[in-house]
Amino acid sequence: MRRRAEIAQRNELSRPSSAGALIGDRFPLASEATGVSGLAERYAAALFDLADERHALDAVAGDLRELRAMVQGSGDLVRLLRSPVVSRNDQGKAVAALAERAGLGDITRNFLGVVARNRRLFAVPAMIEAYLRRLAARRGEIIAEVTVAQPLNEARQMALTEQLRRVVGARVAVDIRVDPALLGGMIVKVGSRMVDASLNSRLQRLRLAMKATG
Repeated sequence: MRRRAEIAQRNELSRPSSAGALIGDRFPLASEATGVSGLAERYAAALFDLADERHALDAVAGDLRELRAMVQGSGDLVRLLRSPVVSRNDQGKAVAALAERAGLGDITRNFLGVVARNRRLFAVPAMIEAYLRRLAARRGEIIAEVTVAQPLNEARQMALTEQLRRVVGARVAVDIRVDPALLGGMIVKVGSRMVDASLNSRLQRLRLAMKATG
């Protein structure tokens, strides 16, 4: 069975194909991965290879960052991705409508369609992170995850990137996420190192100090 699938896949890749058909043919093996992490890595690898061939690595990365922000900001969307009771067809329609409203590119839309058909939407957040890690590795960059209370303008992003580059001593890809719950400041994570300079953190430390002296 596996042998026939591999032969069919090679035959399909040897002739011109649309982005949707091409990415679809690359995913049967991906669905065999065990565990969310392994599954996400396999899907991300297939998406990365296709985006690389189409010279669309940055465009797809932009789509995925936008999709991640939408997931983080919507409890309903999280429930849609994780729900085992929503049908495959309904999940596919919902994700297609979401991708269209967000203006995501064809490669990303087709990718999400394949993921929905394979009932793997629950792993989309992990797939996004896996893709972005691959992109950073390709460029010899270290990912710095920066969580802020409010969006940063371009000038502040550039200044932050340069500051982190000096601290880390290497090229840095800054991955900015917005979390209003921080109230102010930011949390910076580079690898296993994390610097919490958020107002929320300082308030929590103050509360603990007041309890200790109360």
